[in-house]
Amino acid sequence: MRGLIDPDLLFPAEERTRALARRLYAEVSGLPIVSPHGHTEPRWYALDEPFPDPAQLLIVPDHYVFRMLFSQGIRLEELGVPALDGSQVETDGRAIWRRFCENYHLFRGTPTRLWFDYTLSELFGIDELPSAASSDRLYDHVADCLGRPDYRPRALYERFNIEVISTTDTALDDLGWHGKILESGWKGRVVPAYRPDAVVDPDFQGFSTNLDKLGDITGADTAKWSGYLDAHRSRRAYFKNFGATSTDHGHATADTANLSQAEAAALFDRVRLGKADADERRLFRAQMLTEMAKMSLDDGLVMQIHPGSFRNHSPAILAKFGRDKGFDIPARTDYVTALKPLLDAVGLERDLTVILFTLDETSYARELAPLAGVYPALKLGPAWWFHDSAEGMRRFREMTTETAGFYNTVGFNDDTRAFPSIPARHDIARRVDCAFLARLVAEHRLREDEAYELARDLAYGLAKEAYRL
Repeated sequence: MRGLIDPDLLFPAEERTRALARRLYAEVSGLPIVSPHGHTEPRWYALDEPFPDPAQLLIVPDHYVFRMLFSQGIRLEELGVPALDGSQVETDGRAIWRRFCENYHLFRGTPTRLWFDYTLSELFGIDELPSAASSDRLYDHVADCLGRPDYRPRALYERFNIEVISTTDTALDDLGWHGKILESGWKGRVVPAYRPDAVVDPDFQGFSTNLDKLGDITGADTAKWSGYLDAHRSRRAYFKNFGATSTDHGHATADTANLSQAEAAALFDRVRLGKADADERRLFRAQMLTEMAKMSLDDGLVMQIHPGSFRNHSPAILAKFGRDKGFDIPARTDYVTALKPLLDAVGLERDLTVILFTLDETSYARELAPLAGVYPALKLGPAWWFHDSAEGMRRFREMTTETAGFYNTVGFNDDTRAFPSIPARHDIARRVDCAFLARLVAEHRLREDEAYELARDLAYGLAKEAYRL
């Protein structure tokens, strides 16, 4: 036992298979981390200032943490989550940390528990579980660490052995922090990803104003369909100048459309003027996924589609605390019919990469694996969000490999705002994949030499290749 992490964590129980999993893991555990889809703040790396207190770093911004506590009756205000109206919330980091530690038992059996144990053990050298009794002692220890130079963002980036990390940035972002990173001369590689939801989703708050801002930024006439598309092309080129290799699209569904330019222009006019009904707004989002795919074919940016989330399910929480507060809930998602217009247009293109994610596990074997297993443009993103857990990762491999193979997937990404948990998430993914490969070898479905090659590809190579990093 090393701290809170057992060396055989997530490895098979059967000894021979476990021994092979250990050997595979030993080959990949030290590989650099490629983090092609994240939500960490570029400001952290630009300023390289000390992180705030333990609660502000590890609890307040992490919806995986506070959604579980909220489900057990602990108010978000008690956990320091800022309210939009500026009303009073807890600001004492020690009090927030104590409330978390007192309720650490709530995370038993969850991926959050594995990530947090790993972070405490590997990053802070802690070997006891959070509890009411240990709360103040652990807080003081973590706070002391965070005050040291070797716990600043750039030092941790290097300590985590991160080769490249991609942030997620809105279409209206000036990428100023990315510019400061480049100007600083620091060797760490932090690149943006183009997330245009605010200017492609008519239901996004402030959509009309956002269109005007897009026009102001680019000089394009966003009152016209052609100018609106030109504005996107301009912004995508701008992001590429800062190292972007991908776009990211968080639509509620996977619906796509391929209207004629005249039809699309007429639809855009109705959307822009606020005259579109719900069906027309949905059709516009569908059309824009296909337009983005066509642009990716032109400019080489990898396209990521993240459908299937009923976002901000609680209107009361949205009104008080804003977006991304743990109330985005998985929904049933169709891919076969929904993606057909896009695939009819560009799905056979070998130079295009569209990475599909899902929150609907029932679609893995039935829809996603068969689609990615035949269309050259499609790849499968890893188990995501609610399913980026040990069991979720196992199910993903079991349900997709026979049809899509390994090489129509893209390795692993951590998709997190919680910077200290990045190595934990990658380590767990590497352990799960090594265990899966060991099982295939034990069942004589894979040669051992192939397992070693695959272990490296799944941990490192596939992400670099798919995201063109």
